[in-house]
Amino acid sequence: MTKSPSILIVEDEENLQDALKLNLELEGYEISTASDGAEALKKVHDEYFDLIILDIMLPEIDGISVCETIRLKDTQVPILMLSARSSSADRVLGLKKGADDYLTKPFNLEELLLRIQKLISKNQKLQDKSTVEDTFSFGGNTIDFNAQEAFNAKGEAIPLSLKESMLLKLLIANKNEVVSREKILQAVWGYQVFPTTRTIDNFILNFRKYFEEDSREPRYFHSVRGVGYKFSD
Repeated sequence: MTKSPSILIVEDEENLQDALKLNLELEGYEISTASDGAEALKKVHDEYFDLIILDIMLPEIDGISVCETIRLKDTQVPILMLSARSSSADRVLGLKKGADDYLTKPFNLEELLLRIQKLISKNQKLQDKSTVEDTFSFGGNTIDFNAQEAFNAKGEAIPLSLKESMLLKLLIANKNEVVSREKILQAVWGYQVFPTTRTIDNFILNFRKYFEEDSREPRYFHSVRGVGYKFSD
């Protein structure tokens, strides 16, 4: 069963937040909400979202600053800015700071829904990397995803768990690119809220034992502190 796209609504006007949440849930989206910038940044850190709807005028931390902070760690999640400011200068500023789209209040609900659909669809296409073959070889190692089995450079057979196979496939599909911990946990474990990175760390340590010539000096499986994990060959 395909998981519904998840959206974070960051809006301090309670009536508008409630109306957006209701209408987007009716469209089949999974909705989380935040009423100020600080709460928004905490949720973005702890959860994976397919789209963020971000008001500019927010308590604590304004929307422009929230957008800039998100972009320091995540360049991919689509951000749709909402603002009562309609000048072209405000729109350009929002887009310069990392927003993918900008909609002025009051807005037409149907137009908002279309923009949301387009942003999520575009992002999903970008996330769909080239399909990994049933078998993949690197550095004398071979992984058979169908059989959930690998062979290291010495020819030794290594049984793989389903989660190990899924994580290997995700990292290989994004070869030479850092994959965030949130994306990994969402794609492999299906978590909405992620408590710790320790689970993934342990899997990466296992991969190094399986496939690296020297697990202390990894060539293939890398941890990028504070960001995520990367496979290189």
